[in-house]
Amino acid sequence: MKIEILSKTDSEIKFLVDGITYAFAAALRRAMMSEIPTMAIEWVDFKKNDSVLNDEIIAHRLGLIPLSFNKNVYNLPNECKCKGKGCSRCQVKLILKKKGPCMVYSGDLKSTSKDVKPVFEKIPIVELFENQELQLEATAQLGFGKDHAKWQGAIVGFKNKPNIITRGVEAKKEYIESCPLKILKNDRNKIVVSDPLRCNMCMECVEVSEGKIKVEPEENCFIFNVESVCGLSSEDIVLEAVKSLGKKIDDFSKSLKKLK
Repeated sequence: MKIEILSKTDSEIKFLVDGITYAFAAALRRAMMSEIPTMAIEWVDFKKNDSVLNDEIIAHRLGLIPLSFNKNVYNLPNECKCKGKGCSRCQVKLILKKKGPCMVYSGDLKSTSKDVKPVFEKIPIVELFENQELQLEATAQLGFGKDHAKWQGAIVGFKNKPNIITRGVEAKKEYIESCPLKILKNDRNKIVVSDPLRCNMCMECVEVSEGKIKVEPEENCFIFNVESVCGLSSEDIVLEAVKSLGKKIDDFSKSLKKLK
């Protein structure tokens, strides 16, 4: 197996994996999206709500606000010493008090913990008009994306690495211009590919060239694009997903041995 990082920022990572099956690639994608614990608002206690939106709608919007958190500090409720009753190691309170006229944003949530706060401060929640108030206390806790979309930690996509064959193909203008991503270039009257990894295999060049240009997916080589939508970095998401997959494989192996 070969892994190559193509680009990386704190919120997004793009990498290539060579030597895995499609099934393994799909399992890794699912793990990154649904098997990593992230922080989200689970309960909301409304003290006052004069806005035009019902409590349930506001609570739903609050639950979908991404929250930053320290993965080494907080426990999953079912793994905490309090046994899910709620304590400072598995829950965080966020307070919101606003009076109109104003737009209420995610940044108006005041956390009782320095480790937990909205990742984006300008997510609109509700507009308050003259003499309208909104007061609430929200409780956030860790959870998994497989249980609810609000705990989904990342947006993940993958594709086969494209193999573009242009050997000996004349650099006709219509061939080059057919590529929507503009990665086909003219080099001494021959077509060359400037950035093959950007190819999305739309097959426009294949159709226009009547099959002279060939685009084929490499069977066991995949390009992943991971965008974090939670408090974890893109690199942490990949590493935690690999740990989760490894644990599942170990558990399966142990269960299998018990059958012998």
